[in-house]
Amino acid sequence: MKLGSVMNLATKDVKTIPPRSTIMNALKTMVNEGFRRMPVADAGTKKLMGIVSATDIINFLGGGDKYMIVENRYDGNLAKAINESIDEIMTRDVVCVKYTDSWEDAVEMMIEKNVGGCPIVDNDGKVFGIVTERDIVKFLASQRRLDGVVRDYMTPKVVTVTPNTTIGEAMKIMISKKIRRLPIVKDGLLYGILVSTDFLRYFAKDAFKMLETGNIKDVLNKSIHEIASNSSVLKYREPLVFESRDKISDVVKSMVEKGVGCALIVDNDRLEGIITERDLMRFLYSNI
Repeated sequence: MKLGSVMNLATKDVKTIPPRSTIMNALKTMVNEGFRRMPVADAGTKKLMGIVSATDIINFLGGGDKYMIVENRYDGNLAKAINESIDEIMTRDVVCVKYTDSWEDAVEMMIEKNVGGCPIVDNDGKVFGIVTERDIVKFLASQRRLDGVVRDYMTPKVVTVTPNTTIGEAMKIMISKKIRRLPIVKDGLLYGILVSTDFLRYFAKDAFKMLETGNIKDVLNKSIHEIASNSSVLKYREPLVFESRDKISDVVKSMVEKGVGCALIVDNDRLEGIITERDLMRFLYSNI
């Protein structure tokens, strides 16, 4: 294996899911294993056929056009629709790299295609591993220190929701804005943050108990506050918070050490910006 190979950064013992596995099975596996994405591969050959992410499942649960499967085929009955096979909602045009590629190839591909994870395949298309933004940020942070303060790196205009935003609206915002994190703000004050995997945990563990009529709209129309007040799994997550004058190197260190995907920037109790793993990957790579 050549020096600088993507396999030096990758997760090699990668779990895959067969294309005819149900959406519910994929949902539970991702929640139980703490995955944000899973390659979909032939059960026998392990040849890559697609990838399913938290975003795909949120799209299906009510956030985007994949929800039409629930509406059109099952008349809104999620309890039945969730047993559709994962190949109905997976992403088929997978951004992937070869196991012989360099880690630089993987970074450039992920930046160009704007993806957070990249399956690694051999010459026959068999899944060989997976590399994610978190893997790359952890590696690059050990190689290069970013200089300067947070305000020079943050994204200043942050998409937020309020405690009164419904679960359905929050998921639609995630899908339409192509984001994975939603700070919760009311009257300028930061209450917490929801990330894409929070929705997965909620649906896997709590939501189906509430589907008395079988109609997902019973769940989608509830507010974040109402759900967070009664759910055992969907709570206001306490975010990693910094001020805009703090050193960016401290943000990188904390995100890597705590294994979190973003930091929120708060000045005078008001949300001013956000820094994500994707931001750090770009910044760190451009400074190598």
